[in-house]
Amino acid sequence: MKALLNYILKFGNLNEQQVALLESKVNERVLAPGEYFSQAGKIPKEFGFVVDGVLRVFYYDNEANEVTKYFIDENNWVVDLDSFNLQMPSAEYIQSVTGCKLVVIDKAGLSELSSTIIEWDRIQAKMTSKALLEKVERVSPMVSEDAKTKYLEFLNRFPGLANRIPLNHIASYIGITRSSLSRIRREIGEE
Repeated sequence: MKALLNYILKFGNLNEQQVALLESKVNERVLAPGEYFSQAGKIPKEFGFVVDGVLRVFYYDNEANEVTKYFIDENNWVVDLDSFNLQMPSAEYIQSVTGCKLVVIDKAGLSELSSTIIEWDRIQAKMTSKALLEKVERVSPMVSEDAKTKYLEFLNRFPGLANRIPLNHIASYIGITRSSLSRIRREIGEE
């Protein structure tokens, strides 16, 4: 809860009563590696904040291949925002890559915060704006690069993730095969 509170306080102030209300609306959730936070075809029920661990957002393409869109690590929000807000089934899966510890809040809890805390909507708008900008940065922008350049760019942009994520997920994220990634890793002296 402390990590979430510290994050929220970067965007606005809350008094003791407001903090107590927030604490009463959130729950801690632990995910084992491979466990889903939300699934395609289902309506997301919770908005999460990653305290510890890494999740990935992915979908299946027309040939039933998993395509990793991006990874979410500590001190970031995790939710399919459109599906959550509109209460419609998601088109994506959100799955833990490592064991994860999250702080979660449901739609009713968020609504109560909005109706009770005067500044909540402004704080939430700032947090959402930041999260959306970060999401755009995390979606693989390396489509036109060669495989080696894609991997080196991944290492440069996300140095803390490379040793925490299975190679098949990294390969999917940068749009290459697992065997190509292994070859590149050997070439640059990582294997």
